[in-house]
Amino acid sequence: MIDFPPWTYQAAEIVTGFVIATGLIQILVYIVQLAFAGYALHRRPPLPSTTVLWDRYAEVAPPIGVIAPAYNEELTIIESVEALLALHYPEFEVIVINDGSKDGTLRRLVDHYSLVPVQRYHELALQNRPIRGLYANPAYPRLLVIDKENGGKADAMNAGINVARAPLVCVIDADTLLEPDALLRVVRPFIEDPLRTVAVGGTIRIANGCRIESGRVIEARLPRNILALFQVVEYLRAFLMARLGLSQMQTLMIISGAFGLFRRSSVLDVGGFSHNTVGEDMELVVKLHRFMRDRKRDYRITYIPEPVSWTEAPESLSILANQRARWQRGSLETYRKHRDMFLNPKYGRIGFLGFAQVWLVDVMGPIVEIAGYVLVPPLWLLGLISFDHFLAFLAVVFTFGVFISVATLVLEEVQLRRLKHARDLAMLTVAAVIENFGYRQLNNLWRVRGWWQFARKKQGWGTMVRKGFQRP
Repeated sequence: MIDFPPWTYQAAEIVTGFVIATGLIQILVYIVQLAFAGYALHRRPPLPSTTVLWDRYAEVAPPIGVIAPAYNEELTIIESVEALLALHYPEFEVIVINDGSKDGTLRRLVDHYSLVPVQRYHELALQNRPIRGLYANPAYPRLLVIDKENGGKADAMNAGINVARAPLVCVIDADTLLEPDALLRVVRPFIEDPLRTVAVGGTIRIANGCRIESGRVIEARLPRNILALFQVVEYLRAFLMARLGLSQMQTLMIISGAFGLFRRSSVLDVGGFSHNTVGEDMELVVKLHRFMRDRKRDYRITYIPEPVSWTEAPESLSILANQRARWQRGSLETYRKHRDMFLNPKYGRIGFLGFAQVWLVDVMGPIVEIAGYVLVPPLWLLGLISFDHFLAFLAVVFTFGVFISVATLVLEEVQLRRLKHARDLAMLTVAAVIENFGYRQLNNLWRVRGWWQFARKKQGWGTMVRKGFQRP
């Protein structure tokens, strides 16, 4: 045993204590979110059928403009648009924005729907790159295609919002498949609380492995790819626990750009989606919070689990690494732009709870956890910390991580029951356990990579290669 100076033991204990304390606080945050999510699911009314929803909302549901930006989405664009045109909703328009794609995205749309150039007046309330043309076909009165110069996802969504005429806009990814009744379900808060509701988020699920026909998920199946399977667990945890819990606490800080419904006038009030961030979806929600609280307005930003959309998850380490680093970079960019809201009494629970959660989980979380992996085991092996401290670190990292994941699956089974087969629940439970031993550590490394990119002021989305949805 090496005899170190006394101060090294004290320093090692301080470092280890900080890592363990930070981990315990994160676990406490997750447990609180889990409790609020369970309460929200417990008190929610019985899930009505699509027919009941139609009878209830058909005459009062406001028109919706569905905004779908597309960049190099040739493989999935037709299936996605087919799903959008088949939505069960009284009055809606699908606006697809071809954001200067370099592949055959626009050509596939024009050929498949026999589109022709059209003229349509639209305002320029939000900044976007020049529009090269609008395309439509009277045989598809609910479809409008915008062709514009490349400007990025935020720029494309702003163009779609400018052209939209409906009071509500639903922003999605072009590779997203909405369930047929998704709009009927996601619009409910706008109908029940029309004066206060400004934004509503729905659930996103992984389409990998599912049987898909004409843009619809015919049969939900678990992915065979292990990375995609881990992401199924992640998405359940992110939406069913975190966002539902935060929504119940009225501190929801993000509505995914892959599926969210917004009041168009409110989006215009805050200047639309920002161009100088890759986390434009989170940043828009934070801007809405800031705008409403600065003006002391009573408002609601909500997540509800029943509306579901499906998306294709990355199945390769390189693509997934780029995605997670980009997500981390987007969170940090949003935090930096609005850091004056953190712990600011002017912003109430958003400043104290919402931003505290962002600071703890998104800003500090990956760095502290990776520091723990790098420092704690060597410190124990060198005898600088006790075995009890080492066990406490392992418990925080693994035991509680497994608990949170499995508890989320329990919520899924007890309350929503979307898993039809017991073997699927068993497989997800196994995945929820083993993801903590390797995959979680990789995820934090990718997030630290996002930190490094943020520090170097890297811009752009990077490469996102898709295989296309599985067809029968």
